[in-house]
Amino acid sequence: MLDVSSTSEHSLHDLFGAADAAALAIPPTWPLATSVAVNPYLGQADLDLAQAAALLARVAGARVTMPRDWYRMRIAAGTITQADLTAALSTSSRPALSTAALLAAVDETPPEPVALPTIADLVADVSGIDWPAIIAERFGAWAGAYFDDGQALWKLPAGKSAYASWKAVATHDLTPEIAGLRGFAALVADAPDTATDALASAAAMLSLPSAAMQPYFHRLLLSLGGWSHYARYHLWQAKLAGGDDDTITDLLTIRLVWEEALWAQYGDQIADKWYAAAAAYAAPLEPSENDVIDAILQEAVDRASQRELSEALISSPSHPKAVEPDLQAAFCIDVRSEVFRRALESVGNRIETKGFAGFFGLSTAHRRFASDVVERRLPVLLNPGVSSSAGSDADNAEDQARRYGLRASRAWDRFKLAAVSSFAFVEASGPIYVAKLVRDALGFAPREARADPAPRLDPPLDLATRVEAATSILRAMSLTDRFAPLVLIVGHGASVVNNPHASALQCGACGGFSGEVNARLLAILLNDPAVREELLSAGIAVPAHTLFVGALHDTTTDEVQLFADDQPSEMHRARIESARSWLATAGVMARSERALRLPRAATGQNIVGRSRDWSETRPEWALAGCKAFIAAPRARTAGVGLEGRAFLHDYDWRTDPNFGVLELIMTAPVVVASWISLQYYGSTVSPDVFGGGNKLLHNVTGGIGIVEGNGGLLRAGLPWQSVHDGSKLVHEPVRLAVCIEAPREAMSVILERNPGVRALFDNRWLHLFALDEAGRLAWRYTGNLSWTSETKTSVSVRPVEQAA
Repeated sequence: MLDVSSTSEHSLHDLFGAADAAALAIPPTWPLATSVAVNPYLGQADLDLAQAAALLARVAGARVTMPRDWYRMRIAAGTITQADLTAALSTSSRPALSTAALLAAVDETPPEPVALPTIADLVADVSGIDWPAIIAERFGAWAGAYFDDGQALWKLPAGKSAYASWKAVATHDLTPEIAGLRGFAALVADAPDTATDALASAAAMLSLPSAAMQPYFHRLLLSLGGWSHYARYHLWQAKLAGGDDDTITDLLTIRLVWEEALWAQYGDQIADKWYAAAAAYAAPLEPSENDVIDAILQEAVDRASQRELSEALISSPSHPKAVEPDLQAAFCIDVRSEVFRRALESVGNRIETKGFAGFFGLSTAHRRFASDVVERRLPVLLNPGVSSSAGSDADNAEDQARRYGLRASRAWDRFKLAAVSSFAFVEASGPIYVAKLVRDALGFAPREARADPAPRLDPPLDLATRVEAATSILRAMSLTDRFAPLVLIVGHGASVVNNPHASALQCGACGGFSGEVNARLLAILLNDPAVREELLSAGIAVPAHTLFVGALHDTTTDEVQLFADDQPSEMHRARIESARSWLATAGVMARSERALRLPRAATGQNIVGRSRDWSETRPEWALAGCKAFIAAPRARTAGVGLEGRAFLHDYDWRTDPNFGVLELIMTAPVVVASWISLQYYGSTVSPDVFGGGNKLLHNVTGGIGIVEGNGGLLRAGLPWQSVHDGSKLVHEPVRLAVCIEAPREAMSVILERNPGVRALFDNRWLHLFALDEAGRLAWRYTGNLSWTSETKTSVSVRPVEQAA
């Protein structure tokens, strides 16, 4: 091995800086049990779309826009108008490009992007051996055992770093040598004991120029698929806790050692091609003309979508608030709530709904009933602020029985998976499950409707802290007066079976869990008489006859469960029964609307059955189709059919004198919504790199993720069935339009104070609009803290064919 002790300090600084930068260019992926949407372009927020296209073509062979014919069809159909193309051209970095040249380019079919080669790619060409596939298989076999989270009967010993663990396994792995890589085990055995030394040694052996290191390392990490994403998750969690984690750098080192081993045997055969590739990695990043054209076409699609949204908002009928509402319901801003909220409001003109982030301002680390597992029910951007648990020390006899039953069930599940009993379990108990399998196959599996006992804060918060929390949450919800006698706090979850991605259907603001815990905690907090009394000093008078009730909206079935027994009230019994009736009626309406989009669901009658069908790959569409985030009073959107494609956050800037709530919205819910939107975007335009593959081929590995088939690379992102119905896309890949009714000056100040958020808008990963009091998209943010008026831009909507 090469002696790196003489390597200059400057060179090592460049090397490890490049490794760190490559790690941060990889998006994290959460484990299946707590999966949340992640922006796959998280590491490219400082680039615009054309620059990102050039980068990801170089390191992944990935597209960042749709194929040209997709845009061509929309131009031909009139979806993209002349005005959309003209406006999109005005944003281009190449203003000399004309509309005629753009239309001519649309009729072309440029070549698909091809990543720069790794040494494994070059060696595969000269040897005829598919080394990238062999590396993926051997790496996946080790990684599945190393990262295992309780699924495997045997796992690798704990306590070693990823690099040390792999080295111990690879030293005894003869598969590479059988495939033709001579002396691989010996090379690994002789490799440095620390990952940093091994990284430096391999990089020096390959004669990497400094400028090539970061993109080449990025390329190697992407070649590991979801395993590098999962390692990036470990780094994310460590940094969130104020620490650090070297796992992803260890994975890079492992992949680089493979490159070194292949170079040692085949270097003389590929040297010229490798040095040319290294020079290409080191070349400055420059978008091609095709990259620029594709970015313009995507901008045109975005603007067409924004124009449709603007027209819908302008045509909105006026919906004045009832003087005395009978029911108010605060829903999570998840786009699936939009359909249900609209349906519920149509049931009666004295029913009001609101939108707020689904963790309802209570970032809790929660223990469920009879469980010792701590669930982080909060956005992944945050750390827990409180702790909570279900039940109490004085559980009644029924609760004690349930507790013992749950523990026995979990023990039985562990026995089923134990190495010494798994085969005996199948032999002895298999016939017992025949009826259950038949019931599940026919979609007759019963749903568990029981809820945990009411949650409690552990330890309880003092009164001052409870009052402060209640005050800030009510103000952020724009709920400070006109309280109805019954106010529902509605989280959401999804009832599905046999779905490894089930947590992705839950509440992203609750860390991939359902939202009833946070909703119930807030209802209990706001019902506290001592809290209400202190709220008066903050100018918030909650009437004595107002009752807050936690609830859970099942987005798969559009059924709503009320947790009225958390704090029983005989005075509100009739109102609660009326609310149940209104919610049931709204559920029928919502199911009927959603059935129009779901395959094999011509009516809403069989939607409930889909949630129990273990063969159903599309129990619901989740957030597919999301395209807008609107923060404004509900009057701006009430009655507008937004088709379950908009996040609706209630916000009134007139009650936010210091714009603290506005800053919270722009730096938290908007960022979470951007992660969701861009995950759907990336999984649609680049499914091979940022998608989760085919559900029909999925197998869970390590309890943390899925692979296609029996091994190989972990798949990150959304399965193809989540964005495609089998014949067409159900998610239109447009970048999210963030529409906020607030002064532009206030939003500019917030962007200037938060450069990470500003980068998303400056580089147009998101579009920002200021709404006026008529609900129009009146002002467009154009970057660099500048705005332009939109009030005249919707005049020309001529089809492109007419303009030509």
